[in-house]
Amino acid sequence: MDRRGCVGLRSNLVKQPVRCRTVMMSLESVPPKYAQLVQTLQRRIESGTYLPGSLLPSENQLIQEFGVSRPTVVAALRVLREQGWIDSQQGKGRFVRGRPAMAAVERNRPGQAYLIRPELDSEGEVVQVGTVVAPNRIAALLELPDKDKAFLRRRVITLEGEPSMVVSVWLPAELSEGTDLTSSAPLPQGLREHLQARKGVRFDHVVEQITARMPTAGEARQLAMGKSTPLLAVFGAVREASGRPLLVVEVLLPADRHELDDAYPIG
Repeated sequence: MDRRGCVGLRSNLVKQPVRCRTVMMSLESVPPKYAQLVQTLQRRIESGTYLPGSLLPSENQLIQEFGVSRPTVVAALRVLREQGWIDSQQGKGRFVRGRPAMAAVERNRPGQAYLIRPELDSEGEVVQVGTVVAPNRIAALLELPDKDKAFLRRRVITLEGEPSMVVSVWLPAELSEGTDLTSSAPLPQGLREHLQARKGVRFDHVVEQITARMPTAGEARQLAMGKSTPLLAVFGAVREASGRPLLVVEVLLPADRHELDDAYPIG
C-alpha cells in the first residue's frame, strides 16, 4: 500500500490524480487493530485467499477470528468498501471485488464526484441551503471581496446508515439563480450537467487544496466523530478555461475513516 502522502483519496466518490503540498495521514494513523484488520483483509484479497466474487466472512466470523470488537470490524469493512475492495448487497452480505484497478482508483476524486454524479445516487440529506457570508478561504477561491456573500448548498452523505462526509457547494449568488440548487430535494443531475443546462457555464479544470484540522463542535456532531479526531478538508475550485472561478466543492472527511493516496503512470 502506497504511503507517499497527500495527492489522492480513496473513498466512494469520483477521483482524478492531483498534486498537493502537504503530507496527509496514512492508515497507520488510525487505531492499530482497525489498521491491522484492513491490511490483513487486503493481503488476503491480493493473495487469492478471498477470490473476486466470493462472499467475505461475516462480521461475527471476523470478530471471532481476530478477537476484535464489532465497531472495529464495521469500521474496517467500511474502509474496504469505500476503497473499492468489496461490495455490500442488502440481505446477502459483502462480496470481494479484488484489488482496485487504477481506473477504479481514478474515479474516486471527491470533488469531481459531486460534479458529475446525481445526488440521488448517494444516500444523504441536504442540511443547509441559502446565501451566507463566505469564509475567507472560500472567498479567496471564488475571488470574492472580503465579507461578500456566496450561495451555499450543504449535504451530509451517509454510508451504511452512518455519516461519512459533509459536502458543501459554494458559488456566487447570481450563479445559483434559476437553478434547482436552491431546493432541499436531491438533484437528479450532476452539478456540471445542471449548471451547464441552466446557466450555460463550461467547466474546464479543478484546482484542489487539501488541509487537515480539528473539527468544530458542529462538524463533529454532523459526522458523529470525536472532537479529538482530525478532519481532512478537500477544496476543489472549479474554473472556466479562462481561469474564472465558477464554484467550490468543499468535502469534509473524518481522518479515521478515509485514506489519501495517489495512482499515476510512470513515464
